[in-house]
Amino acid sequence: MYTEWQHHETGLRPLQQSFVPLFERTRVFRTYGATIMPGLLQTRAYAEALLRSIRDFAGGPDDAAEAALARVARSDRVLYEGDHRFEFLVEEAALRQAVGDVPAMAEQLDHLLAAMDLPNVALGVIPFGVGRGIRMMETFSVYDEDAALVELLTGRVDLVGGAAAGRYLAAFAELGRLAVYGEDARVVVRGAASGMRG
Repeated sequence: MYTEWQHHETGLRPLQQSFVPLFERTRVFRTYGATIMPGLLQTRAYAEALLRSIRDFAGGPDDAAEAALARVARSDRVLYEGDHRFEFLVEEAALRQAVGDVPAMAEQLDHLLAAMDLPNVALGVIPFGVGRGIRMMETFSVYDEDAALVELLTGRVDLVGGAAAGRYLAAFAELGRLAVYGEDARVVVRGAASGMRG
């Protein structure tokens, strides 16, 4: 199912809240971020800057601040409550792509480092210059093994069913082989933070 962002004329906050049932029933989340941080790991300032840019491009009510608060509240519930597991893959480009001002990006990168300490979170970073057999892809998430959501410029595509979600699971696994983890991932994040602070 394809849903255009501009159809959410009531604003971005209801869109954030619409994901709550899916997030509550999902046990394993897998998210790949090519140029932006995964939504579940975004800080309020980062999310607000990102959502405001989306709203400015697509139009609609200016509720970016409220939508960011809803996103962070939803993320906190999912990350810290229940028995969910999270696997995140982030391209180094997402770490260095400025969203918001320098303090917002610095806070976001510090938050990413802190999230790496959570026992239910595995985070891989795909560094610049890695040889790849698979190109950078659009941002996508796979929920358990039977649903995937792909984010596009104009909207999102919801894929339900083993075959459709399976292709994105396979892509996630392939991209995961390009990533570094643990202290090697922290080095890349810290390098991005140092570059951001100048």
